[in-house]
Amino acid sequence: MENKNYHIEQMLSEEMVDAKIKEIGERISKDYEGKTVHLVCVLKGGSFFMCELAKRITVPVSIDFMSVSSYGSSTKSSGVVKIVKDLDEPLTDKNVIVVEDIVDSGRTLSYLMDMLKDRGPASLKLCTMLDKPSRRVIDVNVDYTGFQIPDEFVVGYGLDYDQLYRNLPYIGVVKFDE
Repeated sequence: MENKNYHIEQMLSEEMVDAKIKEIGERISKDYEGKTVHLVCVLKGGSFFMCELAKRITVPVSIDFMSVSSYGSSTKSSGVVKIVKDLDEPLTDKNVIVVEDIVDSGRTLSYLMDMLKDRGPASLKLCTMLDKPSRRVIDVNVDYTGFQIPDEFVVGYGLDYDQLYRNLPYIGVVKFDE
């Protein structure tokens, strides 16, 4: 990209991220011993995290994907969720873990978790790679958290800036040049 007025600084190394995903996978495997886990990935950002997480879970795993967008009259998330791609399978009686890249304001996830709860899963939990509690507007219970981070604009491991940098193997901070 030409004339870019920013650079990216590493926040969490690839090794730190890998170690944390392994740790979360071990916790989920222990918590769901003898059961099957149904991972629901929130696209697009959650896909990198979910694929790596699924490889580290030792109990049987099934997966599904959904894509949602928040919309409103401003650029800020309204928490009103439009389902762009719904799940392919019902959630009835499944042990569901929603896998997200980042929990920010909580608006979208609060709405999404309530909607999925109405679909009759045996259990419903939330797993996120990154959590920004300082940005929370609506309280959301996060059951599995990779890292709590400050209010910085982050990219990598599925997170993007204008659809770029999702493929970085680490979590970076976008720093805008003065």
